[in-house]
Amino acid sequence: EQVRLAQNYPNPCNPTTTISFSVAAFSQVTLEVYNILGERVTTLIDGWRGPGEYSVVWDGSVYASGVYFYRLSTGGERISKKLLLVK
Repeated sequence: EQVRLAQNYPNPCNPTTTISFSVAAFSQVTLEVYNILGERVTTLIDGWRGPGEYSVVWDGSVYASGVYFYRLSTGGERISKKLLLVK
């Protein structure tokens, strides 16, 4: 089983960015965005996904400029990456 979380594109973003990931087996998937203080600002995906590649667009137009982190959780695995929102 391999879970992959790609770097968002574009990065820095203004105001939207695409986050891509892949899962190798049917599993519970959660994709969340956090601010620099570690507070969850939104949940982009929360549900079961089958094997494959997925993409989701995050619209940061209602959030302040700054550094954010997005985290992919699948079963016991968690992967995080950093993104920069510049307005």
